[in-house]
Amino acid sequence: MSIVTVMKKTKAIAIGGFDGMHIGHQHLFSELGDAGCIVVIETGYANLTPNKERENFSKYPIYYLELDDIRHLDGAEFINFLKEKFPLLEKIVVGYDFHFGKDRKYSFNDLKSLFDGEVMVIKEVTLHDDSVHSHKIRQKLTIGDIKGANAFLGHNYTIHGNQESGQGLGKKELVATININAIGFLTPKEGVYASLTRIDDEEHYHPSVSFVGHRETTDGSFAIESHILDGEVCCREKASISFVSFIRENKKFDSLDELKIAIKNDIAIASKELKVLAL
Repeated sequence: MSIVTVMKKTKAIAIGGFDGMHIGHQHLFSELGDAGCIVVIETGYANLTPNKERENFSKYPIYYLELDDIRHLDGAEFINFLKEKFPLLEKIVVGYDFHFGKDRKYSFNDLKSLFDGEVMVIKEVTLHDDSVHSHKIRQKLTIGDIKGANAFLGHNYTIHGNQESGQGLGKKELVATININAIGFLTPKEGVYASLTRIDDEEHYHPSVSFVGHRETTDGSFAIESHILDGEVCCREKASISFVSFIRENKKFDSLDELKIAIKNDIAIASKELKVLAL
């Protein structure tokens, strides 16, 4: 069913930027009911779930709306715009910090006065007494707090991209890796991670150890690469890396032999971590 057909039947929408599709966003979606649709306002800053990545984290159809197409509208014009796109609209769900219209001067209170249907405002969602926001997830990723980021997300932080050639050293001297480009995604802190890697269009993820950062010991180039732990797998086009935990900082070793020892230790730590996770 096309998104246009869906919109004609939609009775409830959740509006927001929804980068990350985190546990706070999921509270909004849970109020949509059967005839619901998510309206994503694209600001150009989404890098946790860029482009259509959000569709992997909700059962609801998603309508994408460019901010530049609506930022000039006043409150009444914005409501009319929504009612034109969703002719059966009865309910709007937003977060407590939602703002809209020209200069973002309208809030949920204006929605309630301008819209003739139901406006549901979801209160701030917290975890361990900390409010859940996309910018906090980004902060956690940049300091290597993968477990904290995943807890806020409600799923493992995952990036994917097309396969690209590595330096050709791994399989010969170290361990075989799958290298990807992951364009558009926020890359977590440089270092080594226990991870799960999905190859091409396989349905399952392989236990893996992944590296993000500059290859300080070899050619110095930036890489995102993953070593599959349950046997060598042929990657034809693309891969997804789902980060589970941070193992260690990126560092420069004095020799390839030292790097080999570190990688062996990384593999042991990742194997143990992922085995516990699978129990």
